[in-house]
Amino acid sequence: MANAGEDLSQFDISQEEKDKLVAEVIRYVLFKTHQNSGCPIKRDELTQLVTKNYRQRALPALVINAAREKLSTIFGYEMKELQRSRPSSTNQGRTSQQSFADVKSYVIISQLPADVYRKYVEDVNTAHLTGFTFVIVSIVYLAGGKIAEVLYQHDRTYHHCGESIADGLWHHMRRMGLYENEENHPVLGNIKQALEALVQQRYLQKDKVNGPEGNTLFYELAERALDEAISKKIKEYISQIVQNDGASADVE
Repeated sequence: MANAGEDLSQFDISQEEKDKLVAEVIRYVLFKTHQNSGCPIKRDELTQLVTKNYRQRALPALVINAAREKLSTIFGYEMKELQRSRPSSTNQGRTSQQSFADVKSYVIISQLPADVYRKYVEDVNTAHLTGFTFVIVSIVYLAGGKIAEVLYQHDRTYHHCGESIADGLWHHMRRMGLYENEENHPVLGNIKQALEALVQQRYLQKDKVNGPEGNTLFYELAERALDEAISKKIKEYISQIVQNDGASADVE
């Protein structure tokens, strides 16, 4: 407790005030995660919860770190900071549709063992969204981490920065019965909105590239898809499919 007192002395606030701020941040994180279907929460939003009544510059970091610790020890959630993915090595003619101002953001991830989470926490009503996410991320992964959108184009190869890009994302989605103009899919509803949700949740990011054939929209793996745990699951999933097909492949 002495250390806690020393930490707070420089901010001129009491332990009770700090606890209230921490509780407010935790409530906000849990509410926003549920309300926005797991979309990342910007650090600026959490900072504003603290600075609306307190002006101490370093206080938000103290409160956010304390909230992260309590979410872990009491609620069993890791409040993970997302590291924005690096731009492609080929930046010429590229216009990112993501803002680089909101570099720091957070998502919460259950720390429960997978079997316990499936039995007691997992919502069967959203399992289809998890499956959709995993399949789309796997398609982009197999394409080398980047794939063209390519709407309403068939049997066409695009060339970008010396690379040939065949079969855009929608080509693969149509093969699964998912069409860009479908608004009432029996499971996913509006297909375009379901895909856009993966961008908002930071599994994918969109980038518009200017090329000789005009503007081409690309989907790339974003922070959450590049997470080590997710990448490992994708590799295992792809390996299982390859093995089931009676073939062997290196997915590294």
